[in-house]
Amino acid sequence: MTLRSIISTPEGKRRYVRQLFATIADDYDFITRFLSYGQDRRWKRRLLELAAPGPADCVLDLACGTGDLLFAAAARARAAIGLDITYRMLQLARSRRAVGWAPSLVGGDMLALPFRDARFEVVTTGYGLRNVVNLRAALAEIYRVLAPGGAFLSLDFNRPTNPTVRALYLAYLTAVGAALGFILHRDPNTYRYIPESIRLYPGAAGVGRLMTETGFTDVRIVPLLRGLMAIHVGKKQGL
Repeated sequence: MTLRSIISTPEGKRRYVRQLFATIADDYDFITRFLSYGQDRRWKRRLLELAAPGPADCVLDLACGTGDLLFAAAARARAAIGLDITYRMLQLARSRRAVGWAPSLVGGDMLALPFRDARFEVVTTGYGLRNVVNLRAALAEIYRVLAPGGAFLSLDFNRPTNPTVRALYLAYLTAVGAALGFILHRDPNTYRYIPESIRLYPGAAGVGRLMTETGFTDVRIVPLLRGLMAIHVGKKQGL
């Protein structure tokens, strides 16, 4: 079976993504920096500026990885919790925690968040939505745990609407991903997952529509890298 056919089904994608992130966890930070042309941290700072967590807020960072967004949010908020499905990612995040200053880390699935309703004033995710097997269900779970008046923000790849730009962008990611996969893991398919997942992703506009359909208000898209990346912002209507 091809990679595209494997991740085109929910169960196939679930198994593949879990295995993939367990494999690449130790190289994850390098890969995100490399594929973002070194701008990943700047984009995450921009997301946190838009989120503007305050000292009274509790923040949830989903698919927290090694903790970039989580630790930055924890420095501003009353409390911060990071959730990731990959145990190795959580291990790496734990290794970054300073003594006496430790956001909580939880293993879990974005489709079944282990938190009560309206628990968080801010929910964030970096490169998380594109990897879930049911985007609508993930957004519904995020909406459920978000407090009235709270904000959800997501940073991820976009799928360009222009066919020529999209073809060139995906071809570039495929070629670079294959080379990196071979160099780092002796498997060219490892990072080909990124362009293949983008092909199946509804893109920034599609995600925005799904957020609105889920109940989020004031939904907006902040384009990055000339629209090749995007930050989504949405709010849960207050009481």
